[in-house]
Amino acid sequence: MESWRRSPKTFLALGLPPTAWLLLFFLIPIGIVWAFSFGEKVGIVDIDITGTFANYDRAFEAVYLQIMVKSLIMAGLTTLVCIAVGFPVAFLITFAPARWKPWLLLLIILPFWTNLLIRTYAMIAVLRTNNGFLNMGLEAIWDAADAVTGLFGLAALGAFQPWDILYSDAAVLIGMVYVFLPFAVLPLYSTLERLDTNFLEASLDLGAGHLKTFFSIVVPLAGPGIASAVIITFIPALGSFLQPDLLGGTDSQLIANVIERQFLSANDWPFGGALSFLLMYITFIAIAARAFLTRPNERRGSLPA
Repeated sequence: MESWRRSPKTFLALGLPPTAWLLLFFLIPIGIVWAFSFGEKVGIVDIDITGTFANYDRAFEAVYLQIMVKSLIMAGLTTLVCIAVGFPVAFLITFAPARWKPWLLLLIILPFWTNLLIRTYAMIAVLRTNNGFLNMGLEAIWDAADAVTGLFGLAALGAFQPWDILYSDAAVLIGMVYVFLPFAVLPLYSTLERLDTNFLEASLDLGAGHLKTFFSIVVPLAGPGIASAVIITFIPALGSFLQPDLLGGTDSQLIANVIERQFLSANDWPFGGALSFLLMYITFIAIAARAFLTRPNERRGSLPA
């Protein structure tokens, strides 16, 4: 690659616009919010930056710690389910016939063509108790099973009881998995697509079964993709506020909903900034952990010992 010193004008012409964009619309706004987190609210819209840590101390109160822990658990469960579902999907796409791969990938990407708010409202139609598509499908299966038991002279199953799942933590988890599943499938597919199939053939030739080959060969080789999928899924799930707001009840609010209220309803920007940067610090720790865990495998470039 040619050194930038040989053509500094070209480098500046190409580098200055994105640098200015990041500086004006990313670094400076984040810096302002970070400064606000060390300030005090002295009026309706006035903030006095005093260097206080009172906002961070308040963020560690029991009520906010409970919400933070719950947010971490929900984000972790969302990531776990997305990896558990997304890995087989990515594996099937990788070994699907070449003519089907673009169409299968299109099905994964297709939800991004629809606004997130519309997709979340669609989940309300799926999960609601009365006339929800989920309960309607379960009721149809229940009625069919009841008819079958009647044919064999067995006792009737009774009336179907709708599953009251909307406005609960379960509904929030389902909604978050639905939204963030493509974030797990795509990096997993990208890693599995570059997988050397000679390892799989050697494992099978040496007598290992398909399951043992999958867990002993495929999963370790896909380690960097799994780590990337975890980070890409966990971070936005931790900052998700739309699904808890629309699908969850009063007890299903996560830390992102608290931050939203501080900036919009309570108008307490210093405290909202402190909560926001606590999430950002957690994000930095997760990214650093990912780099630390995947670096040895990347240096070796082979299967773990």
